[in-house]
Amino acid sequence: MGDVISTNLDDAKREMITAHTSSVMAEFGRFYEQQYAVALFNSVRFEIEGGGSTQTQLLHRKDPLKNKSIFSGGLFQYLEESKKWRSRFLYVGDSYNISLHESKAAHDRGLHSKGVINCAGYRALTSMDEYLELLNSSLSDIKAKAGSAPFLKCPTQFPLILWHPYARHHYFCVMTEKEQKKWHAVFQDCVRHTNNGLSEECKVSTPAFTDALRLYRQSKGHHGTWDLMCGDQSQILANLVMETLHPELRNQIAPRLKGKLQQRQKDWMLITDAVYRQVLSQTRTHHEALVQVCEVERPRLDAALRTDMDQIITSKEHVSGKIRALVLPRIEQFVRSKIQPYIHSILEALMEPTSRGFAEVRDILFRELVEVSKNTMNDSSKDKLGEYMDKISMLAFHPVKMQSCYEKMETLNLEGLQQRCDVSSPSVFIQRAQILMRQQMDDAVYTFEQLLHQSLDGHSGEDLCKSIQRCQDRVLKKYDYDSSTVRKKFFREALLQIIIPYMLKQLSPSCCPDLPKFKELIFEDFSRFILVENIFEELVLLSVTKDIMMAVKEAAVQRRHNLYRDSMVLTNSDPNLHLLGDETIDWGGQFGGVKSEKRGEATNRKRKQIVSMINIDGMPLPYESCQEVPGIEGIPEENEGLDIVTESPLKTAEKKTGSPDKVNEIRHLINPVLEVVEPAEKHGLPLTNGVLALEEGDEVKRITVVTETLPPKMADEDSEMTKQTLDEQQSVSAIESAIQQIEIAIQEDPATDSDGEFAQTSSDSSPRHHDDSGFQSPANENVEEVESQPITDEKEVDAEQVVLTLVETPSFDLDTRHDDDAALGKKPEIDITGERCLL
Repeated sequence: MGDVISTNLDDAKREMITAHTSSVMAEFGRFYEQQYAVALFNSVRFEIEGGGSTQTQLLHRKDPLKNKSIFSGGLFQYLEESKKWRSRFLYVGDSYNISLHESKAAHDRGLHSKGVINCAGYRALTSMDEYLELLNSSLSDIKAKAGSAPFLKCPTQFPLILWHPYARHHYFCVMTEKEQKKWHAVFQDCVRHTNNGLSEECKVSTPAFTDALRLYRQSKGHHGTWDLMCGDQSQILANLVMETLHPELRNQIAPRLKGKLQQRQKDWMLITDAVYRQVLSQTRTHHEALVQVCEVERPRLDAALRTDMDQIITSKEHVSGKIRALVLPRIEQFVRSKIQPYIHSILEALMEPTSRGFAEVRDILFRELVEVSKNTMNDSSKDKLGEYMDKISMLAFHPVKMQSCYEKMETLNLEGLQQRCDVSSPSVFIQRAQILMRQQMDDAVYTFEQLLHQSLDGHSGEDLCKSIQRCQDRVLKKYDYDSSTVRKKFFREALLQIIIPYMLKQLSPSCCPDLPKFKELIFEDFSRFILVENIFEELVLLSVTKDIMMAVKEAAVQRRHNLYRDSMVLTNSDPNLHLLGDETIDWGGQFGGVKSEKRGEATNRKRKQIVSMINIDGMPLPYESCQEVPGIEGIPEENEGLDIVTESPLKTAEKKTGSPDKVNEIRHLINPVLEVVEPAEKHGLPLTNGVLALEEGDEVKRITVVTETLPPKMADEDSEMTKQTLDEQQSVSAIESAIQQIEIAIQEDPATDSDGEFAQTSSDSSPRHHDDSGFQSPANENVEEVESQPITDEKEVDAEQVVLTLVETPSFDLDTRHDDDAALGKKPEIDITGERCLL
């Protein structure tokens, strides 16, 4: 691997990469410094003038994932260094970064991870065909033929691949389709979260960065949405550099690659990853230096703004009026002919899948709350209520439960707009809508928690069920209103993201050449805060905003897709709802009783997990390779997905299963043994020969007499059972008479013991000891012919303490086998445990 990289990325190539990165960052830096001053002006102006925002009905949780982890479990990863599949334990924390560990024990001990995957810009795939298609698109000169074998062979039918256009690819596989679906949902959630964009809490740096990035790409002729605006600022800038650097390197290096098709694809991926890591390191350094320069200058700019704010606003309005008079007729004509006829069709394409996704969120919320209400009717204790609420408190962040909502949005189709409006793909809008669905679900669950917690005082039984029902109705009504508000805002923003770049692309060639002359109207002291390019874009935005607002308003008036009018106010709005506490309620700690104490013991050592872990029973981790297939019986069902793993590490250690290291344990694994306790009163009258009825193919291997000393309390309870019924006494007599007859038969045939056919056990051995060394008795058909003998043993055998050990054996004809043994002169073989045995 190192030879391929060093051969194709020599010092000259690396210097070229460094120079290209520096050039892009220098040009981007000029846009950023300009937009930073404009963003600071807008922020201070908004702070001084103020601005209203829509009042939501649902409460918002500040830090929903505090002390939580999303998911963890074991799967198999392909290691490029060793070219082998190895078991790995993956942990997904609240940052949605994927940590790779050698084993679960290594993670629990706090050892350093084998690596961390930041999923920004990745795509989660479950098909090798889809992966090969993306691989071919990234290297157009080297394409695999349809149906050709990939360079990577997955040992199972359930692969999981994280694909990135520039960074390293990651390959995983699991054993079952259920595991694949759960892991795929988790990976998609990680990608969705890291692609959510920059934090909106930064009122200056975030707008400055996004505007500078947009203006830079527009200067290069790229309008419209961009799929690779993913991750933090450094990652976005690295993608920006690679957008132009990657084709250049491909033209230089790809023709020089040697080997078979699969090997050339593999080598190109390694080279691209090395280039991306170098570029990412440089963009991070450049961006940090750029931000530091702007932050140092911010106090001086802020002081100038607050001093001359009125004059700056007046100057900007004067310049805006001059530019409007010049370009507005052209803009309005373009809107009437090219934009208005298509607004309603674009809006309808957005509304259909988005509204179905939000409706699915409401249905899931309703089902979960109804389930809580039903469980409370069966058991109205607050301990159980705390347990149920603890499960649904993190419902919004459960990727498997929310998957059906996200899938509704996946059907968004903007195929007709991708060429007309320069929309690269609908993934930007799909992921944004999915994030909004998750946010609305969490707000609804959090509001329900607060309302229910407030109404719990003094309620129990039927009153508690009524309180849950009232809280449920209130939350669903609030959700309907907020859902409408959020969707309308999303529709407006999506329409602007689709239409504005298209308008700028069409209008800029005719309008922008006239803009520089308006710079003379701006005072030099205000020139950093007033830019004619920004004024032109604001005029374009205002010209089409009115038509977009009217289209969304018409859909709300017609109540299409359950949209509400902006003027609608809930009749039972809660003015004091926002006065409730904003802390997350610890349902397990307040209402969990003993369970909460156990959870408290492990709070500092292990975070509460949202999705249930996939446990693989019967095989310890790590496996040497994926060929060592583990069992899958321990994988929880999807409806168990809300079970939160809260065991302490001590409990986890107790659950680990080791390999069998004893002879008897190995024999039990090869020949499973089933022990059954047969109470006398369960079967009514016994058979006439005293033998319990067996299923076809089952055999009685031995009877173990359990003798225990009962504690005083149990002895008092069992004193009432000392009087046996007549049927029970007959059953005991029949069983022991059969045992006595067998002992007599053994004493009459001493040659059997001398041949070693039986495995004798000492009379003082443990009554629970299992000995599988003896051969199984082929039949017990002669038991009926044995005459009843008196019981000579002084001990009485309790029928309830007779343990039958049943062994499932391959099906064969017992009579035929008995006849074959008789022809060979063999006697029936008997396994003896303790002092008694049974044919």
